[in-house]
Amino acid sequence: MRKTRPSALITPGIVALALGLSPQAAPAHPHVFIDAGLEFIFDAERRLAAVQVVWVYDEFYSLMAVADYGMDPGFTGTLTDAERAELAEIYSGWVPGFEGDLYLRAGGVPVALSGPLDTLADLRDGRIVIAHRRALVDRIEVGNEPVIAKVYDPSYFTDYTIAITPRLRGRDDCTVTVIPPDFAHAAEMLSAALSEMLAEGADEYDIEADFPAVGADFAEEVHLTCGG
Repeated sequence: MRKTRPSALITPGIVALALGLSPQAAPAHPHVFIDAGLEFIFDAERRLAAVQVVWVYDEFYSLMAVADYGMDPGFTGTLTDAERAELAEIYSGWVPGFEGDLYLRAGGVPVALSGPLDTLADLRDGRIVIAHRRALVDRIEVGNEPVIAKVYDPSYFTDYTIAITPRLRGRDDCTVTVIPPDFAHAAEMLSAALSEMLAEGADEYDIEADFPAVGADFAEEVHLTCGG
């Protein structure tokens, strides 16, 4: 069972109460919930070379997506090999400009990543599971200053939770710490952004179509340090 986050409690009714909208008209964000996992992969020179990513989608999204794709028509809860391959192809066909909802920084500088590599897909316990690897364009040494990873959708359409304990491959002298966001601050930022949009004349449909980019505010930080 996925854990409940404060961000998941931002319902249409709560947003309506804060902004003076009717519950029926208020925008609802996020729409999709994903339990995420990260594995940091090091090369033979002990440099950070790649990050293995796992996404486990919520049951409702998974049900709708599998039906839309025309998979598992018999509702068996399992996919054929051909359906797994098709699902992997769908979820590795990123549109131009999509960053993959994984952001790394080292020394305060963004770390460039490849697109999805070796994507695998399946349906387990009613939930779509996607795994792929993101290679670092330039491999980096990791020391006492943390490399910071965040998993988030900037538009906050999708809510990610680091629900799977981060793992290491290739080194045993590293530490990974997951730091929760400041939910109170994130909620304040969201409320301020929504209020500004309303003051500029936006209605609930405008807000839904152009929701504030607050995904990073609601995301955990994963700190990776080595050799300390």
